[in-house]
Amino acid sequence: MKIAAAQMSLRLGDVEHNYKQVEDWIRNAAQERPDIIVLPEMWNTSFYPDNIRELADEDGRRTQAFLSESAARFGVHIVGGSAAVRREGKLYNTMYVADRSGRIVSSYDKVHLFAPGHEDEKFTPGTKGCAFSLDSIPMAAVICYDVRFPEWVRMATLTGAQIIFVPAAWPASRVDHWCILNQARAIENQLFIVAVNSCGSTDSMQFGGHSMIIDPWGNVLAQGGDGEEMLCTDIDLDSVTDIRSRINIFHDRQPGLYDLT
Repeated sequence: MKIAAAQMSLRLGDVEHNYKQVEDWIRNAAQERPDIIVLPEMWNTSFYPDNIRELADEDGRRTQAFLSESAARFGVHIVGGSAAVRREGKLYNTMYVADRSGRIVSSYDKVHLFAPGHEDEKFTPGTKGCAFSLDSIPMAAVICYDVRFPEWVRMATLTGAQIIFVPAAWPASRVDHWCILNQARAIENQLFIVAVNSCGSTDSMQFGGHSMIIDPWGNVLAQGGDGEEMLCTDIDLDSVTDIRSRINIFHDRQPGLYDLT
């Protein structure tokens, strides 16, 4: 399976520019004939302008239509990072996944909101996980800060996922945490992590880049730098079965002893 991860610099609050930029990146990525294109977090507005509520996509209609049309036009699955979405008067940080036929097969509202950045004061947290299949391969997704919660990623893994996608708007000041956490989540869950971060800056934030595609052994198959780039690499999903047969942590778990309340 071939994965393309779009590490891009977005303009804060400039929705029209960002849509055009993402359209161009999807078109260019499609020339590499990937199976899946992955976008970063909050690509419609960047993370996040003061007037985010006004700029948010009502009911996610424009975002879903854009991803659906792009996926069908290029015959590629799109894990749509996330977008600022307004539903029933509430603001959400929402991911949509479109399959290559253009069907929206999954949506996910970010569950863990970053209180130090006041995300919890603006947004409403989601209440359920994100599991889906593309080309009959079980997958899951979390968003940015979610990756700091290993129990949440483990729950996603237990749906049968072989790949977990982590779109993000992670700051450069903590990029070392970004790299370590994503490798840890890959190793401890014995699956692929596709972690796609923004780059560039706003008036108050420098994004860290360093998007990563990591195999179940924790090996970094592809990694971005500080600037814009498209990571594109093939992954061998048989390696998930291989490591789980050699070191079967799921067989050896003792869930009856785990109290996470």
